[in-house]
Amino acid sequence: MEEQQKTKDRPEEESRNLINRLNRIEGQIRGIRGMVERSAYCTDILAQVAAANAALNAFGRELLAEHIRTCVVHDIQAGREETVDDLITILQKLMK
Repeated sequence: MEEQQKTKDRPEEESRNLINRLNRIEGQIRGIRGMVERSAYCTDILAQVAAANAALNAFGRELLAEHIRTCVVHDIQAGREETVDDLITILQKLMK
């Protein structure tokens, strides 16, 4: 039997904010590619890579915080304590 894919109904503002962040990150990545194509100096590219990594980490922190405030709290209140194990697993992946 195939496991059903979980989904979350996000408020429009939350979705819009997350997508805006991802669009900025996508622009940063395209900018890095452009730097490589223009043979920019290595440290200049690395500085932009660090900025893109920081932006992606900030996105992850925001999404994780919202997940804990909504999904995790709701699941625990509903008696689905296995959600804590799922949260621990994802935290371990994020901290690598």
